[in-house]
Amino acid sequence: MASEDGRFAFDAEWYDQHAALIRKYQFLFYPKDSTVEMFDIKNRRLFLKRSCIDGLKFEDLYVGATVNVNSRTLTLVDYSDEYTKNILSSKKEKTLALIKPDAVLKFGQIFNAIYQSRFLVCNAKMVRLTRGEAEEFYAEHVGKAFFDNLVRFMTSGPIIAMELMKDGAIGAWRELLGPTDSSKARSDAPNSIRAMFGTDQTQNACHGSDSTMSAQRECNFFFGSKVRRNTAMHQGSTCCIIKPSAVDTNKAGEIMAAITAQGYQVTGLQMFHMEKANAEEFFEVYKGVVAEYIDMVNELSSGPCIVLEVTGQGDNIPTKFREFVGPADPEIARHLRPNTLRAKFGHTKINNAIHCTDLPEDGALEVEYFFRILSD
Repeated sequence: MASEDGRFAFDAEWYDQHAALIRKYQFLFYPKDSTVEMFDIKNRRLFLKRSCIDGLKFEDLYVGATVNVNSRTLTLVDYSDEYTKNILSSKKEKTLALIKPDAVLKFGQIFNAIYQSRFLVCNAKMVRLTRGEAEEFYAEHVGKAFFDNLVRFMTSGPIIAMELMKDGAIGAWRELLGPTDSSKARSDAPNSIRAMFGTDQTQNACHGSDSTMSAQRECNFFFGSKVRRNTAMHQGSTCCIIKPSAVDTNKAGEIMAAITAQGYQVTGLQMFHMEKANAEEFFEVYKGVVAEYIDMVNELSSGPCIVLEVTGQGDNIPTKFREFVGPADPEIARHLRPNTLRAKFGHTKINNAIHCTDLPEDGALEVEYFFRILSD
């Protein structure tokens, strides 16, 4: 059946907040006309007749993805048939990428290199490993001469974990990384990440999974059921959201690099897939105040966003950072303040690349909403 009509099938779940239940569906995607059909598994009936879903693309579909269908945020938890698994498992291969402590300050440039190499970033989070966590992650190296030094280095500061996806992702990411020894990378692969950002064989900027099995284990280590604590400080900071439209157009890395180039520090980072109810709750202060409220909610829940906790020198960081972000309308920003983030990366008043905290007293509240309430 699948091979005849070319449709792809996934098991999907939706958390019904009102009933406090996880509802399960079979999610069918027909690439020929980009239509979707859904079946309610428990009740064994058609839930959604075959129809087009605005903004949904084939590239958005993979195990672990979240997709928005008629205001419901569904998680694709598994393949529903062998045809889909056989076709997509290699095309949508995943690997783990780590930005190590020595290269975290260059995370914007590294994210940009990832996006420019056409990887999809499925998950991302800044964490700081305990010694126990680092020993667990590198358990295969226990007893080796470099083990203690490696663990000490990996716990010396924050790291950024990312789940990357691409056709042949494991090999493609290791190729982009270059040789393990940064010196060798500079001579053999001068455009590789380790050549540009690494120091030696241990402080070599980034880590990459070396096999399918290790990729599954390592991705699960950071993005599985056990929550790894984020690094947000919740003090003297402000909230910055790189919106789904900017993430989708591969601008996130450039935005991050521009923020740090301006002298700001990023002390928390995490990718979120916002439920519409969460987006409504977050933007509630704008309800009835700004005409674009509904469009703002729809944009924030349209795909993955990347949330940053931003700090800097001096007082009143929310006000200073808001000035750097610029006017809400990018056209106005380009005329009046051309060096601001929205002037450089925004397109429309809704797709304006970034949300930032408006009022100084709301900085801590917005950071807390993402890094304490939604992150747990």
